[in-house]
Amino acid sequence: MKGGGYVMAIEVMRRYENKYLVNGTTYERLQDGVAQFADLDEYNKRKEFYTIANIYYDTDDNHLIRTSISKPKYKEKLRLRGYGVPTELDRVYLEIKKKYEGIVNKRRTALELPKAYEFVSTGSIEAKEYMNKQVLNEIAYFIRLYSPSPKLYLAYERRAYCGEGGLRITFDTNIRTRRHDLKLENGDYGEKLIDDNLWLMEIKTCGVIPLWLSKLLSEHAVYPISFSKYGIEYGKSLSQEGAANKCLIQYSTPQARLQTSHGSGLLPQLA
Repeated sequence: MKGGGYVMAIEVMRRYENKYLVNGTTYERLQDGVAQFADLDEYNKRKEFYTIANIYYDTDDNHLIRTSISKPKYKEKLRLRGYGVPTELDRVYLEIKKKYEGIVNKRRTALELPKAYEFVSTGSIEAKEYMNKQVLNEIAYFIRLYSPSPKLYLAYERRAYCGEGGLRITFDTNIRTRRHDLKLENGDYGEKLIDDNLWLMEIKTCGVIPLWLSKLLSEHAVYPISFSKYGIEYGKSLSQEGAANKCLIQYSTPQARLQTSHGSGLLPQLA
């Protein structure tokens, strides 16, 4: 798949999503098992992994991610997604994702990269024939409500499988982020979010997880967790910010007694 190429995809999705964090050995075993019942994503048939890059948007006070990590019944987010490193001539996806009591609704529309930036900045756009006008209206309302700005670049490599009934299983690795240079076209570099030996597995279904997959997860003692890439990064950024502030306190008031960082334990321990 060429970097930044336009990827045809479903624009309106409603499904359940379960996440699992596994080590490299378990990933290999799970992948072997999944491959017996599901087909590789079309893009993985051409390339072992493909790159997904995102810009996440939030309010000035990070209201959306702060709400999200408090685990409310309802939450929503806005992100711009590209495949590979897009150019200004490529189309990307602007996505609005909502979750209510475990059910995820994702709506997206394709548009040229410069138009995407302009739309989020101004809240208005001249709709083209290939754009999803209903989704544009939803995003325009979101922009009027929150006045979001770019907050985080987040990219990863993905290997994905598709099964019957809308089943989709993805494995993400090399998750990396940055809070500067927030343009998709400026490259897919960033700081590692989790250890190289950890993989984020996601199971996306329109209903229940098929029996064969439940047995596979049980066989390898793999259990669902609460995991948000953006949420984990936000927690790390708070921890780093707190550490920086402590350094300032230490040098300005040497007698101050400092508390230990609250940023540890962001990632679940693996058995």
